Amino acid sequence: MNRTGYIYNPFYLRHKTDPHPENPGRLQAIESGIRASGLAKSLVFIEPRHADAAEIALNHDPDYVTDLRRSCEMGMHSLEADTVICPDSYTAALLSAGAGLTAVDQVLDGACDNVFCAVRPPGHHAEFGRAMGFCLFNNVAIAARYALRKRGLNRIFIFDWDVHHGNGTQNSFYTTPSVYYSSAHQYPFYPGTGAEDERGSGDGLNTNLNFPLRAFCGDDVYLDLVENRLIPEIQRFKPELILLSAGFDAHEDDPLAQMNVSTEGFAKMTELLVRAARDVCGGRLVSMLEGGYNHEALRDSVCQHLKTLQTA
Repeated sequence: MNRTGYIYNPFYLRHKTDPHPENPGRLQAIESGIRASGLAKSLVFIEPRHADAAEIALNHDPDYVTDLRRSCEMGMHSLEADTVICPDSYTAALLSAGAGLTAVDQVLDGACDNVFCAVRPPGHHAEFGRAMGFCLFNNVAIAARYALRKRGLNRIFIFDWDVHHGNGTQNSFYTTPSVYYSSAHQYPFYPGTGAEDERGSGDGLNTNLNFPLRAFCGDDVYLDLVENRLIPEIQRFKPELILLSAGFDAHEDDPLAQMNVSTEGFAKMTELLVRAARDVCGGRLVSMLEGGYNHEALRDSVCQHLKTLQTA
């Protein structure tokens, strides 16, 4: 059995957003599912640390980081049409990004084989200088920058199976040959990016691979592209670490999209990725929560994801 880490902190619940689809109930559902399923007996529970402002600035404009902190301190309610904040949101975002840094250290130091981070706010829409799409800091991108600059890695692969394209992550590494970004997402759909011809540019050409999918795709489509198109790219690129933007809003019961992935489909994709990670980078995989807005579907999918991270 793999040593699977689980990162969570109750402070994430203090990012108060109700009424809003990205709300504290998401993590409360995951926590209750883990306890009820018996998974708590076999997971390695890990406390996240706070990322500091310099670590956030590895991927974000320092002026934006300062402005976000001040906006939260001033009690602003929102940064844009759909991104809500409260006085505790800045600290929650530091802990969310810090979970990725903690997870990277855990797998690189050999304390865990893989790690799942149950965090909020999510991250993959956050751009260099602005919040977007429920996201404040780009957690996965910050983790990748940290692994490159602070931990000395040379090649990182990011796969994003959230139903929405991770525009912020793609833009973070579009010209960067050391980070390969790939996304499977409903298209055309929010945020409007993620076309097949977006392949990277400059030194990063051909290290960006989008799978824009029509609405109502299900397990067969996702499993085929992961097994036959994504994994060959992972094997070719030979990353030293795989990062997963694990949004579960492509689930057939999710209210914010029109995809038909089942709970079992997410488990099967997880199995394929764990095996690929074992083949190319000693199993080192960090999974970070992004979307997923039906609480029951999210709970069940994350529990199956965790079980598969342990057993695949």
